[in-house]
Amino acid sequence: MSDDASLKRKNRDYGFETRMIHAGTQPEPVTGARQTPIFQNTSYVFHDAEHAASLFNLQTFGFIYSRLTNPTVAALEERLANLEGGRGGTCCASGHAAQILAFFALMEPEDRFIASTRLYGGSITQFGKTFKKFGWQADFVDVDDPAAVRRALTPKTKAIFIESLANPGGVVSDLEALAAVAREAEIPLIVDNTMATPYLCRPFEWGADIVVHSTTKFLSGNGTSVGGAMIDSGRFDWTAAGAKFPGLAAPEPAYHGLNFHETFGDMALTMQAHAVGLRDLGATMAPLNAFQTLLGTETLSLRMERHCANAKAVAEHLEGHPQVAWVSSAALASSPYRALAEKYLPLGAGSVFTLGLKGGYAAGVKMVESCELFSHLANIGDVRSLILHPASTTHRQLTEEQQAAAGAGPEVVRLSIGLETVDDIIADLDQALAAAAKA
Repeated sequence: MSDDASLKRKNRDYGFETRMIHAGTQPEPVTGARQTPIFQNTSYVFHDAEHAASLFNLQTFGFIYSRLTNPTVAALEERLANLEGGRGGTCCASGHAAQILAFFALMEPEDRFIASTRLYGGSITQFGKTFKKFGWQADFVDVDDPAAVRRALTPKTKAIFIESLANPGGVVSDLEALAAVAREAEIPLIVDNTMATPYLCRPFEWGADIVVHSTTKFLSGNGTSVGGAMIDSGRFDWTAAGAKFPGLAAPEPAYHGLNFHETFGDMALTMQAHAVGLRDLGATMAPLNAFQTLLGTETLSLRMERHCANAKAVAEHLEGHPQVAWVSSAALASSPYRALAEKYLPLGAGSVFTLGLKGGYAAGVKMVESCELFSHLANIGDVRSLILHPASTTHRQLTEEQQAAAGAGPEVVRLSIGLETVDDIIADLDQALAAAAKA
């Protein structure tokens, strides 16, 4: 029996820290190995022809081919679903792959969805440009105004997509209000919870239906492994929504007319994502990356506590710095998002935030080039402190108007505060700011 099954059987609510270590895993039954092995394997032997047929017909759960399912990846899927409070999970090759899997299940050509204007720059490009090749249209809306989101709804709108804690500016979304808009429209609310992680924010508890992650970031926490995850709450009634979601509540030709929601109930989206999404899109997570991410989740709460404490101290220091025009961090008492952070992220406002330099674009470039302790690279969520100038990197492909709307204007520098001694972090930023001032 897996540790996760044992926890459920005892009818006891275990704490987050217990579940981040035990959920989804068990001692390996053949060798007794306590850590989940890396099942670096492509295919799995069938017991007989009948067993093979039942697996391919989705009548039996098991492993066929690692593009669809893999034991190491499955352990991570179960753990992340447990931590988010969801029904099932699908891990895949990247955060962008997780977003494609989610929309692939929901959308048909000419369908639309509403997306926040405050998203990671790569998501804005994926939604605004690449998704058009599928015939999907993103309508970008300032989700700080739920009424504006409601006005943007059309009969073709199939979802609302937001980030719980927006990248790069530390903007907090009003999950409960936006979930209410989605419920009225009978469409799912999809929340990217990458920046917050399930330790800081639990979107399902506020009405969200689907959560996506770039597991590359805080969940792995070590800067070694690219991956993504889609977690389903299991609460959305795909059948009650009528003909809106044929991928989940209509006959599936590839499986002899099987209806995923009718057959699998609250596991419909998870089953569809594996049986159709991963099968046909092929965006599979590597077993080694799943293993590295499992290790990362075992220390998630400890890391997030230090990330948040360090980030708050750094943000408070920078807020009074003479070279800094502003700091955007929900950890600050001056933040317009402070009340929302206290509601949705009571354990901390994350470790990623932005600052605006009085010297503009040139100062931003000079600052990132002058850091010694910080690593200048395009990632967040590492144990190391990271720095980036979004306008020249992650948001470079956007127009100036889109950059400004996303909180990534020319003067903006993004910080991902790591776990180093906080005095060392501050000292490195001070000397880099001094160099930027001279420039």
